[in-house]
Amino acid sequence: MSEHRRKPQQPQGGGRAAARKAAQQRPGRGAGSGRDVPTSSPSGPYSDQPSHGSRADARRAAGRGTSGRGKDAGSAGRAAGGPDKRVINYPRSDKDGWKRFVPSWKLVGGTALGFFAIITAGAGIGIASVNTPDANKAAEAQNNVFYWADDTQMVATGGSVNRQIVPIGKIPRSMQNAVIAAENESFESDKGVDPMGIGRAVWNMAKGGSTQGGSTITQQYVKNTYLDSDQTLKRKVTELFISIKLGVTTEKNTILAGYLNTAYYGRDAYGIQAASRAYFGKDCTDLTPSEGAFLAAVLKGPNLYNPDGGIGASATPQLNTERAKQRWAWVLDREVAVGRMQQSEREQYKEFPKLIESAQARGMSGQIGYLVDTAKLYVTKSKGITADDLAKGGYQIHTTFEKPKVDALAKAVEDTRDGFIDEKKRPEYDTFVQFGAASVDVKTGALVALYGGPGMDKKYFNNNANTTGVPVGSTWKPYVLAAAMQYGTQNSKGQGISADSKYMANDLTVINNRQGKPLYESPGKPFRQKNESATPYGYVTLNEAMEKSINVPFAQLIFDVGHDKVREVARSTGILDESMDPGDNASFALGTSTPSAIRMADSYATFAASGTHREPFSVRSVEKDGKDLPGFEPPKAEQAMDNSIADNVTKVLRNVVEKGTGTKAKKLGRPAAGKTGTTDKNKSAWFVGYTPELSTSVALFRSDPNAEKKELISMNHVGGVDSIHGGDIPAQIWTEYMKAALNGVPEKDFPEPEKISVTADSSGAPSPTPSPSPSPSPSPSSMAPSAEPSPSPSPSKEGKPSCRPWEICDPDPSPSGSGSPSPSPSKSTGRPGGTTGGGGGFPIGGSTGG
Repeated sequence: MSEHRRKPQQPQGGGRAAARKAAQQRPGRGAGSGRDVPTSSPSGPYSDQPSHGSRADARRAAGRGTSGRGKDAGSAGRAAGGPDKRVINYPRSDKDGWKRFVPSWKLVGGTALGFFAIITAGAGIGIASVNTPDANKAAEAQNNVFYWADDTQMVATGGSVNRQIVPIGKIPRSMQNAVIAAENESFESDKGVDPMGIGRAVWNMAKGGSTQGGSTITQQYVKNTYLDSDQTLKRKVTELFISIKLGVTTEKNTILAGYLNTAYYGRDAYGIQAASRAYFGKDCTDLTPSEGAFLAAVLKGPNLYNPDGGIGASATPQLNTERAKQRWAWVLDREVAVGRMQQSEREQYKEFPKLIESAQARGMSGQIGYLVDTAKLYVTKSKGITADDLAKGGYQIHTTFEKPKVDALAKAVEDTRDGFIDEKKRPEYDTFVQFGAASVDVKTGALVALYGGPGMDKKYFNNNANTTGVPVGSTWKPYVLAAAMQYGTQNSKGQGISADSKYMANDLTVINNRQGKPLYESPGKPFRQKNESATPYGYVTLNEAMEKSINVPFAQLIFDVGHDKVREVARSTGILDESMDPGDNASFALGTSTPSAIRMADSYATFAASGTHREPFSVRSVEKDGKDLPGFEPPKAEQAMDNSIADNVTKVLRNVVEKGTGTKAKKLGRPAAGKTGTTDKNKSAWFVGYTPELSTSVALFRSDPNAEKKELISMNHVGGVDSIHGGDIPAQIWTEYMKAALNGVPEKDFPEPEKISVTADSSGAPSPTPSPSPSPSPSPSSMAPSAEPSPSPSPSKEGKPSCRPWEICDPDPSPSGSGSPSPSPSKSTGRPGGTTGGGGGFPIGGSTGG
């Protein structure tokens, strides 16, 4: 091998000249680098010489060298006097590996300083560009104006009608302390916003809890000045800027006075002065610390903390009162905890402050309060406008209520009541008698009139027209008949049956299930349905059974048709599921369900309209800021059942008025159809009827409106009579109202129904079906025993019925009335107590018929 091939490899950095130059430097040190660098000089140790490596390594090394980021190149460049010319040294050229991506303290500090400068400048511009709120302008909240169906004004409520601005000097220090302790402990020291509070709110929201605590009193005051409800980012940022500006430019007393003067306290009261007058009948200067704590408690949310009740199933007077008492006590304890009240003073306030009558009585006398509440409930439940939105005012609400009809209904109720009820003469019987009624336009479903009670100005706040919990009795039987006409029975092979079909009607007849086997109320004891009368009717047509409101045929018919089919028919006419008795028993056919008077009137309008159903509505249109809000069009019509079925039901119900239990309605003097209903122990009585133009329901019941537990009381001996039936007082009220409501309206007849030809008698009926005789001999299974049996099973020692799972049980036997199995309240309604507007129900018994 030649000599020149054995020469050492030349360094990559510039040949012999570079090698000589490197040899003159200190061994192992780069010129001016201050740290060790590898050398490629032949005179260096063999281990410091670069390895040959692969081509890929060479390319990577070349790339680092040319980019100026490699270690050698960077050192060489600095040694040669060539500085890194980048403005931001990132990734860092003087570091290797992952350290290159760790920012220096200069970079971090500079970035933070720049970001802070930008935020500060932006906030300064934002704060400078916003205006501070004016409590007097905020006090100009508009009214909500409600209009009758003819667009004349019914009432204006809310807004500036009930607000007065008072200076901080007239607001007791105890009231100020209560609000600060409850709403914003750091109010006197914060700068308008509380970062820690906002952080807590965000954390609570992340955990799924309440976000309360994020807003200071200053922020809440700012929110009160924005009377619109648009939850936009721009609005939130603007509110934040205004709060900061107020926090640094405005005295705390001014902010606190502004908040207390613009806040909404319920009872249509805006501001502390109006609230003091509304709840305590005094000026705010005279408020006691206990009363101030209550008003501070109401500020958490008047809809849920005003003891009068609010909108929604969870805002009943009872629940609201409980919440208000708990919050009132908490506010007082909170004042002690934050040093704004001495414990010795706190111990003086153990009794919840006494409130005066509701301020709603202003302009809300008579039926107006119930009409307004019904319209507000329709708006908030159906169209997405909240109770808080309505509280801020500015809405023009055009209702469907016709003033002449409302006045006529109220007059019919009050005239009948005054001539029938005498609380002074019969206090043990005539007290707590309640009336409820509703009237619906057949063609549109519009609610044209209602009677909710004596009036909110007379301390009666429950709306009886919209109260569930009162069983409807035999007014439920038309749904059973309609289901039989539509779906047939097991005896008709699925074909709808006519009202000429005959069923056994004798008192205490054994009821069979769908398999034709007897029902049992206890082991070995067949269940026997009781009628109101012991008359031995024998086999009668369903038409006659409806006329005379006989229980036995319908108790059997519902098993022949099926409970679910009856529910389906009732639901299609507008009856709500939550008001239906969930039990698959005989009493379901006899009216243990508890729809409201509004729902019953609307449901019967489906029969009057030949099977066409429209949801009831009470608001025609809503305006705000001069613009119509969308979504308030009348509900669309739906075909609930075939017109022949509806018209045949009407034909049967006309017979009830012409020659049955509803003959008092004949005095109307024009074509009418209807059904009476009376419940077990005479606890409620109904009449629901209609003409081709108008459908109206009237309910009569007895209940203490002030009792914590809403229970129905027997109406036996009310008015000096042994018992009240649906064909008595309710039918009389119905007739008097309908006369006035239809005065001047041309008379119109119902359509002639198409004949339903299928006749399917109950099992055991003679064939061919004989004409009913006065005293037929019933079959052995339907004969009454010599000693009248208990109509309901007796509970076992453990308090549970001693019967098998598939048998009818009654854990709460009823010694009088229908004798139908009367489910316990939890079984029949699933609701513990009566409520307004749906969801609740009174404990009930079986129906006794018409």
